[in-house]
Amino acid sequence: MTLCFVMILLIPLALAGMALVNAGLGRSHSASHSMLSSLCVISVAAIAYMVCGHAFAGAAGVPGRQLLLGGKPWSVLGASPWFLGGLAREFNPGASQGAMITPLVALFGMLGAALAALVPLSAGADRWKLGASCASTALLAGLIYPIFFHWAWGGGWLAQLGANYGLGQGFVDCGGAGAIQVIAGLSALSITWVLGPRRAKYPAVGVVAAIPAHNIVLVLLGCLLLLPGWFGLNAGGAMLFNGASIAGLPLVALNTLLCGAGSALTAVVFTKVRFSRPDASLTANGLVAGLAASSAGCAYVSPFFSLLIGVGAGLLVIFTVELLETRLGIDDPAGAVSVHAVAGVWGLLSLGLLGRLPGTAAGIAAATAGTAYGGTAYVSGGQMLAQVVGVATLLGLMLPASYFLNRLIDRFYPYRSDEDGERLGMDLLELGAGAYPEFLIHGDEYTQR
Repeated sequence: MTLCFVMILLIPLALAGMALVNAGLGRSHSASHSMLSSLCVISVAAIAYMVCGHAFAGAAGVPGRQLLLGGKPWSVLGASPWFLGGLAREFNPGASQGAMITPLVALFGMLGAALAALVPLSAGADRWKLGASCASTALLAGLIYPIFFHWAWGGGWLAQLGANYGLGQGFVDCGGAGAIQVIAGLSALSITWVLGPRRAKYPAVGVVAAIPAHNIVLVLLGCLLLLPGWFGLNAGGAMLFNGASIAGLPLVALNTLLCGAGSALTAVVFTKVRFSRPDASLTANGLVAGLAASSAGCAYVSPFFSLLIGVGAGLLVIFTVELLETRLGIDDPAGAVSVHAVAGVWGLLSLGLLGRLPGTAAGIAAATAGTAYGGTAYVSGGQMLAQVVGVATLLGLMLPASYFLNRLIDRFYPYRSDEDGERLGMDLLELGAGAYPEFLIHGDEYTQR
């Protein structure tokens, strides 16, 4: 439990890294606004998760709200008290181990909600008002994310697919490829639809306008902070939700690193071949996509397969960034949809294809000892089907829910800033001062009609 707590305390490094990536990939005249928005949505996410998010998410082993279908109980929603009620007594040293784990689940869930809330910020960069982003974050952290959290991690119906329907071990998501990354990426897609593209991004005549990152150094620094934060995210999730022991954590760390490394180098090589020189922003996207993909099966795949998953994530993110921007007209400044949603889906499906999940008590012991790809574990078609059901739930239920709820809020509290916000920058419009007051910012070529 102490080691699990230490791992969870690494997750704020991922929050800092994501905030820097968002700021660096945006425009220079909105950099302060981006960083302040990051601080605000982290705070809103924590409070919203405290108020009702944990109540909806629940925890495995804690009674939830159930439906009886086919003669079997299926848990659909958590039933914990609101405002983290009663959680203080869980710190009683005399409490059972299961009761003592509940506060760790709540802390992990709260930090996961904050990380998920940072992703849509990058998709709405340079045009999303601060108050609107906070309102959307409250929706994400208080309702959408906790519901899927319960289904996947809180003993919900997706996790029960194995016990109730014989589909492998049920839906498995070690570090949040689905529960955090795909949920966040789909929320980012909803935000791009609600906000629309930036001015002059898609001219009536000519090619799509390129609006480059204003500070790639911040982006790459953010990536370096994301790496240790992801170690904590994957290790904490594997211990809390998949029973990984201390002996299994080196495998989790190795797989996380190799998946991110394979994805980043794939982006470097591919952009070098295609554009005659490596692209720094796409390489950063590749690294984060690899980390997102690693979160699904970091405790259940071999290091070699983790490297292959990373290579696949790197290729996917490059192709989908271009597809979404140039063919589908989705203005996503940081590639959040590709990096988090697409790569997260790839990671979930890769677990079904390449993972070796235990089917017996001996197999579980072997998996948590770091030998899950040995002879005592197995791959089943049922596990792949469970992963597909989880992905279908994300795309068919959570995406429409996110879009329509955000669209509903937008009708009463418009999300998008006026034209002055985009022309002068969100810093001047909402904060009254720029991030770089002593430097001349050249931006007219990207903001004129």
